This record gives sequence, structure tokens and C-alpha cells, in this order.
Amino acid sequence: MSIRGKATSLDIAHLAGVSQPTVSRALRGSPMVNEETRQRILAIAEQLNYKVDKNASNLRTQHTGTLALLFFEDPTPDDSAINPFFLSMLGSITRACASRGYDLLISFQQLSNDWQADYEDSKKADGLILLGYGDYLQSRSRLQRLVEQGTHFVRWGAALPGQPGVSIGCDNFQGGCDITSHLLQQGRRRIAFLGHASNHYPEFLERHRGYCAALQGAGLAADADLQVDAVTTEQSGYEAVGALLEQGCDFDAVFAASDLIAIGAMKALHERGLRVPQDVSVVGFDDIPMASFVNPGLSTVQQDTKLAGSILVDSLIRLVSGETVESRTIPVRLTLRGSSRVV
Repeated sequence: MSIRGKATSLDIAHLAGVSQPTVSRALRGSPMVNEETRQRILAIAEQLNYKVDKNASNLRTQHTGTLALLFFEDPTPDDSAINPFFLSMLGSITRACASRGYDLLISFQQLSNDWQADYEDSKKADGLILLGYGDYLQSRSRLQRLVEQGTHFVRWGAALPGQPGVSIGCDNFQGGCDITSHLLQQGRRRIAFLGHASNHYPEFLERHRGYCAALQGAGLAADADLQVDAVTTEQSGYEAVGALLEQGCDFDAVFAASDLIAIGAMKALHERGLRVPQDVSVVGFDDIPMASFVNPGLSTVQQDTKLAGSILVDSLIRLVSGETVESRTIPVRLTLRGSSRVV
């Protein structure tokens, strides 16, 4: 085989039938490339008299001074495809990077097998901050692959034992318990929970566990008929309340696992002639900016996005520096407004 001019890694990739990042990983001995593919790439490189540019290789091993923030593409009514809660966190992450002398690269997570590796292999960034993940059980294998290939990353999510990598999250259990206790103090006894309560969505599951604990503390049992699966969209909350009403379920309060679900629930109640909070109290979780502008204002659990952004950035920088970093849970607090309190 012959190549005009000096052979490049792209030439090797074409002849080997693989991607250029795969060639780069094979030439530097990455365990991500299986032995058969590695040997084929090495043989082609030898035939082409390809020489690795040591100076370029050394440059690639240096820090870029850039971190990558990758959003999960959420279903939204607009073109943003970004959960409003994560937009709130974006500002704090940007400020934290700037104060520590880092640039921030922002993009969406891709679902290919090696998209995460490409960020560090191409040296676009020293490490990754992951916001959102969809179904956790489906995303877990990708997180585990990041750990195995040595990618520096932190993620916002429930910080629970046995999870791959470093997770920073709020105290979902305590938040769920506190907001449910607030509803109980308002005299509510038939409290519906809107949100998935399974291992597919660990944050929602922890919020549901807190909800159940508060009910138990008041001598009440959680009614399975009052739990309706919902994802973080207004439409999902709207449909969940519709399902409860169509089934004839008796409830006097709604604990929505996110503010967006709660806002959709409030719309459904209003359309059916039910008053919030006189007939049904409604609470959410997150305290997104929209929560204070709906009518009535939404009572919710506030996650500290400023603190979260700072911890995410600091944790990732420490990982890049070779330090040991543990997952961490940060406290929450209630923000009470008119949706849950009858004056």
C-alpha cells in the first residue's frame, strides 16, 4: 500500500476501517481498543512508516484549561431541550469555572459508544460535568465505561452507594420528607405523589421514600393508587392529575417530584374547576424561576444551584489533579408559597 506524502492517522483509520480516535487510542496503548484491532492498526502504521509526533503527544497530555458541561436532551415545549433547573445551574457553573481560571465548553450528551472518551482523547476538555441522564438504568453502563477508561467526570444526581464515578446531589430524601410534612401540617391527608418511584429515576425514588417516611411518621400509610408515574415536563404532570381524576381517586394534595410536573398538575386542576390550594394543595421540587411566577406561587423544595455549581467544578478540578474525590449530598430547604397554604 502507498500513500502520497506523509502518512497521517486519518490514512490509517481509512485503511483499517476504524475511526481516527480509535487509531489514536490504539497507538498509545489504550485498553479501550481490543487486541485484534490494535494489531491491525499497528501493522498498517508500520507499512506506512507512520511515526507518532512525540511533541504533539506531549502537548495532548497537558491540561487544556477547559472543562466540558454536557446536558442531557430533555423533552421541552421549546427548542432548548434543556431542563429549566439545569439552566439555573449553568450560571453558577460558569462563574465557578471563571473564578478558577477555566474555560467552559457546553454541548449535549451524545449516545454513541465512545462520545465521552472523544472529549479527553481529542483534548477538547480536561474533564466532564454531566447534567441529566434520563433513565438511570440505561445510562449506568455508559457511566461505568467512563470509569473504566479513566475519564475525569462528575455528575449531578442522587449520591447513592455503588454508583459509578462521583455524584453530587441534593438531599432528595429529606426534601421529600420535609415538603410532605408541611402538607400534613396543613391538614392534608390524601396526598398524591406524581413521579416515578423506581430505580430508573433515583432522585424521584428518594423523594418518594421521604414522602412515605413523613406519612408513616403521621400514622398514615402510602396509598399505591395515589402514586402516578411522571417525567419532568408540564405535560406529564397535567396527564398524571387527569389520570387520578378519571380513576375517581380522592386526594386533597399533590406532591410533584419536580416543579414542572407541579405546574402541569396545577393547570389540570384549574381546568377541572378545582381551586389551588383551597381544594387541592400542590407542591413541587427544585424551585425553578417559574415557580414564583405561576398563580398561586408554587411551594417547593429549593436545591442550592449556586453551591451545587461550585462543588461540581471544584470536584472535577480535584479529579483532574489526581486527588481522591467522594460523592456528596448537599442540604435543601423549603420555599413556601400560596399553592400549599390556605389563608
